[in-house]
Amino acid sequence: MDTAVPLPEFITVSHNDGIATITLNRPEKRNAINDQMRAELIAAFAEADADKSVRAIILTGAGKGFCSGGDIAGMRARLDAPTGEVAFNGWKRQKNTHRGVAAIHGVTKPVIAAVNGGAYGLGLDMALACDFIIAADGAKMSMSFIKRGLVSDGGGMYFLPRRVGLSKAKELIFSARVVETDEALIIGMIDRVATPEALLTEAQAWAKELTIGAPTAIALTKEIMDKTFESSDDEIFALGREAQAMCYTTAEHRQSVEDFLNKLSK
Repeated sequence: MDTAVPLPEFITVSHNDGIATITLNRPEKRNAINDQMRAELIAAFAEADADKSVRAIILTGAGKGFCSGGDIAGMRARLDAPTGEVAFNGWKRQKNTHRGVAAIHGVTKPVIAAVNGGAYGLGLDMALACDFIIAADGAKMSMSFIKRGLVSDGGGMYFLPRRVGLSKAKELIFSARVVETDEALIIGMIDRVATPEALLTEAQAWAKELTIGAPTAIALTKEIMDKTFESSDDEIFALGREAQAMCYTTAEHRQSVEDFLNKLSK
């Protein structure tokens, strides 16, 4: 049975069969991210990561959109600050933004973004921070920062080139054009497309496929693979050796070996 547990105001979390679904819940603002929502999002991912009953996480949005990006009202308040404080205040806000993205990207469990509608700016960055993306047919995505005179500040300059290649990533960021699901799937910005009605059902089924392995092995594999493009082969081999030594000590590995040997002996 699906049970919803509301966090203070702008995030809800539901648990179903080992899958935590974290929902951005400001539908009247197209789930634009303000400071409170960001803090609640960080808390929700930390809780899901710490909960041993949670094997995978889905990130989605309430209402018609996934996330329209940063809250414009917050941008207005930032500009209204005294001139001498704008840069330092902005630096502090950026640290909070990056904490939010790191909470998504750094979680030890598989994370699927279920993009149910528009994903713009920081909203698209957050989706790209997930391990996988499934989008509802008709969803629209844009790296819209340039239109606000800004750079992609939520990890898009890191995550997008790893999905679509450097040249295509530059084109999408410089143009800020809207990408629809058909193109997004072809260029690798997203991994799967579903009908809007089936989006969460398909995301949950996919999440279940990703949880058949041992949690320790999945967590270690994810952490190492996320370093692949910045590391040499020797560095990845070394990380793999350390991770494998840890896996040798786990109850999951021991049980798997015993089950296999018992099957052979019958």
